[in-house]
Amino acid sequence: MQIVLAHIGPKSSSRDPFDQLVAMYLKRSSAFARFQEHAFRTEDALFEWLDRQQRRSPAVTVLLDTHGRQMTSESFAEWLGRQRDSSTQQLVFCIGPADGWSDTSRKRATLLLSLGPFTLAHALARLVLAEQLYRAFTILTGHPYHSGH
Repeated sequence: MQIVLAHIGPKSSSRDPFDQLVAMYLKRSSAFARFQEHAFRTEDALFEWLDRQQRRSPAVTVLLDTHGRQMTSESFAEWLGRQRDSSTQQLVFCIGPADGWSDTSRKRATLLLSLGPFTLAHALARLVLAEQLYRAFTILTGHPYHSGH
């Protein structure tokens, strides 16, 4: 399974401390899935890119949205495990523009996911998402990372 962390906004910088932490969690998670990161200038550019992806099945598209579904780490792990076990080829997590997703984009999403009621800066949201992906994989494999909280 390939997991893409996408966001609307400028490209990340390897000098940014948040990006270094995101890279650390993605590296840890690479034992479980392949990861990519992409930045897009607009929602339209993101969805044009998604439409061009050549796969046997369309990507599962998850938009991070304050009005989305909130999950515990355990329920997120269960959801991720179902995606993996149903042979999902590409899972794309998208952090939206500063003014939020358009209704058109929300309708195209497979899932609207909320990281909580707070609005987070893009870099922080990417870090939280990367850590939760790693945590989910450790829950699925019985690794002690999650139980150490």
